[in-house]
Amino acid sequence: MPALPSPFETHGYAKLLRARGKERILDGRSVHRRFRVAPHSRNAHHGRKQRKSIPMPLPQQRAMTPSEWGLMLALSLLWGGSFFFVGIIVKSLPPLTIVALRVSIAALVLWTGGRWTGVSPRRVLTAFPSLTAMAFLNNAVPFSLLVWAQTHLPSGLTAILNAATPVLTVIAAHFLTQTEKMTPRRLFGAALGFAGVAAMVGGDVASGLAGNALAEGACILAAAFYALSSIYARRFRAAGLAPIDVATGQLTASSLMLAPIAALVDAPWTLPMPGTATLVAILLYACLSTALAYIVYFRILSGAGATNVGLVTVMAPATTILLGALILGERLESRDFLGLALIALGIAFVDGRLPTMVAARWRANRLGLGAARD
Repeated sequence: MPALPSPFETHGYAKLLRARGKERILDGRSVHRRFRVAPHSRNAHHGRKQRKSIPMPLPQQRAMTPSEWGLMLALSLLWGGSFFFVGIIVKSLPPLTIVALRVSIAALVLWTGGRWTGVSPRRVLTAFPSLTAMAFLNNAVPFSLLVWAQTHLPSGLTAILNAATPVLTVIAAHFLTQTEKMTPRRLFGAALGFAGVAAMVGGDVASGLAGNALAEGACILAAAFYALSSIYARRFRAAGLAPIDVATGQLTASSLMLAPIAALVDAPWTLPMPGTATLVAILLYACLSTALAYIVYFRILSGAGATNVGLVTVMAPATTILLGALILGERLESRDFLGLALIALGIAFVDGRLPTMVAARWRANRLGLGAARD
């Protein structure tokens, strides 16, 4: 049987020459540069260079795809409904108990469905310290602030104030990230967003409604925590965590934080049994507006980035205002809608797509008019 050709000859790379007991390639490069050879093998060369690992680049700020916009619409409905559900629940239960029930039931739902959703206990346990920090920023503090605020404010106004999240995100991202820096357009958008917040909060401050002003401040503080959490969450993609792992892990950590505090402060076993409407609202609040919503949220965040996913907070108030007006009988003042309009306009400049489209259309029209005159 004739001898089989070597792999190097078969693929036409080079011919091997044996010289002084070492294998070399005609072009002067060692065999292992082209083929993986163990260091202890006879084909390994003593002059081998070590390969440097290249870090995975973080996603840049970009326009969202149609599927991501569809997920954004779904998320706005889920989170917009959360303010509505709290508007029902807060009439029967104290804030810390509401938040503890929300995260505990949602965590239980995600762990129960882990077989179908693919949650990995090993990955969650490995990243649990980071997930605990995420739970503090994204669940424990902002949830508690918003639910407490709704003891003083209508659900629609709470949702509108929470819409300042993208404005705060673009400012935080400028200082805390390398890929989402501030531009003059974004700075102008942030200024418009703060003008919208001032239009809503300033009236209560001027009128001496300290309770309302404090609750409105709690909403802004919650939005600041959401902004920081959306930036902090970027690390989980690089760590190889799936969206379901992040959602399940942070809700589990939130449950461990909030359940003891709620038990100590509210003593929920001493409270009267809530009615059927409250119990149903709690289940929907936990299962839809928390468990399912966070799966969608981290799915968008992993692809579209922190600034893009923050846009959902300006879409959610429409759902909240509609449900609050039709079912809860809530009414907002004209300054609240003015504030929402300014925040929405500010976010349009932060996002950039609408101003760019308008500018391009304006330039095209000018060129068309100039050509017609000529």
